[in-house]
Amino acid sequence: MLNVRNLKTVFQVGNHTVTAVDGISFEIPERTVVGLVGESGSGKSVTSLSLLKLLANNGRIVSGSVEWKGQDILKLNDEELRKIRGCEIGFIFQNPQASLNPVFSIGNQLIETIQIHHHVSKQEAAQRTVALLKKVNIPDAETRMNDYPHQFSMGMCQRIMIAMTLAMQPELLIADEPTASLDVTIQAQILELLDELKTGYNMSVLLISHDLGIIAQHCDTILIMYLGRIVEKGTPEQIFENPLHPYTQALLSSIPVPDPKKKRRPIVLKGDIPSPMRLPTGCRFHPRCPKAFDKCPLVDPPLFKKEDQHEAACLLYESS
Repeated sequence: MLNVRNLKTVFQVGNHTVTAVDGISFEIPERTVVGLVGESGSGKSVTSLSLLKLLANNGRIVSGSVEWKGQDILKLNDEELRKIRGCEIGFIFQNPQASLNPVFSIGNQLIETIQIHHHVSKQEAAQRTVALLKKVNIPDAETRMNDYPHQFSMGMCQRIMIAMTLAMQPELLIADEPTASLDVTIQAQILELLDELKTGYNMSVLLISHDLGIIAQHCDTILIMYLGRIVEKGTPEQIFENPLHPYTQALLSSIPVPDPKKKRRPIVLKGDIPSPMRLPTGCRFHPRCPKAFDKCPLVDPPLFKKEDQHEAACLLYESS
């Protein structure tokens, strides 16, 4: 359905050109959930924004392709893009309250969205709005559609954003940290809702998160990202039972084990994630990698295939 090849995105920061996403490739097949996980600053959100050319003014895509149903999104003009944004590919942003207009009621915003994309009467759009709010479990939808964003909790605002996305009936949903600002119980409700809607609407989902637990439970394929590169790909079973890349191994070792009888020593990485303005030579992870050897600062490794669907960008697997 979506095929990303060698995508590279840069930002102009003063006199510096900063590479945020550097030559990544991945696919999102029909009716699947692909998880993109990594530390803050790894390039996850920039990747999602690049897919629909929603970058800030100082950002630009310098190479690569994003094929949607056989056509390259990056070559489309603004009018052609508008037919895909929202209608075919939906987007849920990190901060739902910032994505809603504070001076209009949520009903007004949903009705306008429905009328723009489906060309129905205001009465029909209002009926659809109530149905959508009920579908995402907003209580007393007929009354609350007249309320404003500040009258809803963060979790409710996220539900409203999901309803607004569903109003356009997309085939692919990009969810960028959809539970980032929510407490644990509300997180579970939002994720359960997304699972139900994915099945009910036969959608594919790109789920972006830094929470490995969320990714493990809800994804068919996992992409591990570090400093603008995808360093490991695999199924949840492959990633969690046999992590290949030292970065993935370190991430997994940091997850607390609930059984006090099981002892696991976390892998402590050296230093902090480097600045994108001063990228390391060779493998980008080598300054922090506990398994680095003399070749790592010299060679930038591609993804090496270890087994079916499981790949890692690490020189340890160069000859395997």
